[in-house]
Amino acid sequence: MTNEQKIIKNKVGLLRLAQQLGNVSQACHALGYSRDSFYRFKELYETGGDAALAEISRKKPIPKNRVEERIERAVVEMAIEQPAWGQVRMSNELKQRGILISPGGVRSVWQRHDLEKMTKRLKALEAKSAQENLILTEAQVIALERAKTKREATGEIETEHPGYLGSQDTFFVGTLKGVGRIYQQTYIDTYTKVAFAKLYTEKNALVAADMLNDRVLPFYEEHGVKLQRILTDRGSEYCGNIEHHAYELYLGIEDIDHTKTKAYSPQTNGICERYHRTMLDEFYRVTFRKKIYRSLEELQVDVDFWLDEYNQRRPHSGKYCYGKTPMQTFMDSKHIAHEKQLGYSTALPVGETPHMVSAERPLDSGAATDCLPRQGALERSVPLTRQAGAYTGQEVAPRVEGDMEVYLSNSIGHNTVSQTGQ
Repeated sequence: MTNEQKIIKNKVGLLRLAQQLGNVSQACHALGYSRDSFYRFKELYETGGDAALAEISRKKPIPKNRVEERIERAVVEMAIEQPAWGQVRMSNELKQRGILISPGGVRSVWQRHDLEKMTKRLKALEAKSAQENLILTEAQVIALERAKTKREATGEIETEHPGYLGSQDTFFVGTLKGVGRIYQQTYIDTYTKVAFAKLYTEKNALVAADMLNDRVLPFYEEHGVKLQRILTDRGSEYCGNIEHHAYELYLGIEDIDHTKTKAYSPQTNGICERYHRTMLDEFYRVTFRKKIYRSLEELQVDVDFWLDEYNQRRPHSGKYCYGKTPMQTFMDSKHIAHEKQLGYSTALPVGETPHMVSAERPLDSGAATDCLPRQGALERSVPLTRQAGAYTGQEVAPRVEGDMEVYLSNSIGHNTVSQTGQ
């Protein structure tokens, strides 16, 4: 329940208590309201219902009272140039440059640009220096080092470039009549906040691997960036015996490190959790009141449309986005990944694809460690566990698990999953 809902609940409770007691004064005294407030609430409730009892902010922006655009631009530039300065120091420094603005005016500009705290100004400096290859001054270096020491003490997620760390989680969307329970596999690049989401009717290791195989890795390969590490919770769809767990096997084949969150601490994967809240408020709660969905595919179409809006056109206030869209942040910062990922290249000979693994040795009784090269979005290969405790020596009929058709074969020395119908 939000704070606004709590306020409305208290006001409605006052009206109902007065009706039960038959005495307005006693109800107001019991709940700590004045009689004037009671009659004001009553009038609002009779005209507009519960929604009319919400708190209405009296603050209204007055653009004509704001400072000139050149002054506001100078304040923002100095906030990034000297992130450790307070509003009084910055006001005095600007006066020496012939720019007159009060300390209160400096803070107002900071608030409009989400720079009112030193930590936010440092984040803006980090993002801008990384994306524009700025040469930092000594004061900026000292401020960034102090902030890094503080983050290490409090345990903030460290991410250095696109593909450095991805965050994946499962979100329960709800139940559709005729379809059943709907789960969403979510992936977010922690640096750029580029997000991917795909809907399933099951929650297991196969769909978790399929999400990466179908949406995430093709995106990174298209831009020549390698996904180095992924962060998940300790759910059964992400964790298990590496010799028998499809998701763990897939990460091993793709050479992706797997980091798990602290047990019973969902805030450790807070990036995904906050994204789920955004998507719930801005998409699901709106679309389910406007449209009735009869199939998973129909809902997936609208999810993809909203994701395109989120990644391409919606400004993001994330740590490295600096007010830009996630996709714009990715395009501006992917050169950082190219510079640091010297051992990864998409320039391969004709007929080869990234992450190709040699399949010379046959499968033994251990885990499957080989897979076929990728063959596009509609037919991609991911590792799978043994069937009935051992690998068969002949090709067997497809075994359907969710929307995946599983083929187990030793005749070519591979153990693969071919995805169809996407």
